[in-house]
Amino acid sequence: MVTIALIERGKDGTFGIFTPDVNTTIIGVGDTVEEAKADFENSVKEIFQFYKEDGIELPDELKDIEFVYKYDIASMFDYYSWINVSQFARKAGINPSLMRQYRMGNTYISDNQIGKIENTLHSLGNELAAIKL
Repeated sequence: MVTIALIERGKDGTFGIFTPDVNTTIIGVGDTVEEAKADFENSVKEIFQFYKEDGIELPDELKDIEFVYKYDIASMFDYYSWINVSQFARKAGINPSLMRQYRMGNTYISDNQIGKIENTLHSLGNELAAIKL
């Protein structure tokens, strides 16, 4: 089963990962997205180990589970820190100052703005995939 693992920046500046579509509580936290992912993956291993050691059958929802990470804007720019936020904003047609506020995670982002950001990310991915060296 493929399910979403949501990555969000908290008000305290740390990052958390959770799985809203799974009844079993699986979380990860860290000062960076990378740390949160490592903690999340460790949580998954510990859950599997618990069931195995106690001889309990793994719940159906955890059998063959795969996670697709979904980022909020702050966590995306943290994880892909090599992306220049201001230049990306210009490419997306968003005010660079506003994009930096999005990156900090303390400003509301409309669906329209999220669409611009996603379209720019996909366009950039297609451009990079087409490069021949």
